[in-house]
Amino acid sequence: MAWMAQDHPIFTESIRRIRAALGDTGLPPLQQQVLERLVHSSGDLSLGTLLRFSEGACEQGLAALKQGAPILTDTSMAAAAVAPMAQRTLGTAVHTVLEWAPDAAPAGSTRTAAGMQRAWRALAAASPAPVVLIGSAPTALEVLLQQVAAGAPAPSLVIGMPVGFVGVSESKKHLAASGLPQIRLESSRGGAGLVAAAVNALLRAAAAPAPLPSS
Repeated sequence: MAWMAQDHPIFTESIRRIRAALGDTGLPPLQQQVLERLVHSSGDLSLGTLLRFSEGACEQGLAALKQGAPILTDTSMAAAAVAPMAQRTLGTAVHTVLEWAPDAAPAGSTRTAAGMQRAWRALAAASPAPVVLIGSAPTALEVLLQQVAAGAPAPSLVIGMPVGFVGVSESKKHLAASGLPQIRLESSRGGAGLVAAAVNALLRAAAAPAPLPSS
């Protein structure tokens, strides 16, 4: 790919080795790129068995990013991992729900959940709607799903990969059942680095030069 030609040789060789190790996954090119970035970021070739895409999710997310959709993350760590690629490619705005979070967690909730509730009220009217990354906070994912179920605008894409053992499995099941465009990672696996890798794959694809027309 023309875009890959701009990459450092170490990255290019890493992707070549990952492709060889993965073999024929049967994934379309865009989903394959997401998987390769996840494996590159984690060093874990088994992630392909846990990765799930709703139909057309990558394409919807890619289109939204090209049209100027902002990115909303659940943590500063995820935002920091996305911001350099966002700036180099489309100049996409990157926000974290912590910008809207209270100083202390409300009783029975979390700062990220409260921040998501306020952030979605502020950002959901954007057109196209934000691409949402959840790598650490299942409570924020649950709040997002509840707001959409109650009639709030839906995100352009949810990359749902909260990591951990409390509320994580439940939030991923709720995301799977929501019908929203989504990329998710089953099991307790996930994290800020992985959600960032997934959206960075889409940002790279969005900024890649269009192929030359055939003569």
